[in-house]
Amino acid sequence: MDVRIGIQHSPRELNIETAATARDVEDLVAAAIAGTTAHLRLTDEKGSVFVVPSASIAYVEIGGEEARRIGFVA
Repeated sequence: MDVRIGIQHSPRELNIETAATARDVEDLVAAAIAGTTAHLRLTDEKGSVFVVPSASIAYVEIGGEEARRIGFVA
């Protein structure tokens, strides 16, 4: 699943490809925005860990869970 995170005062966004479900990511984001946790922590498919302070999150876009298709679709 593709997750895009906008960070305040930064012209670029963070793109993460993760194996987590949309519901899991949504729960982590909701906890970070609600102030339950001080940061949002996500791990991508390669094992890299991304930590974003909750106060710096501008927006989070959670993509679909469908795998990307390769080649031509009939």
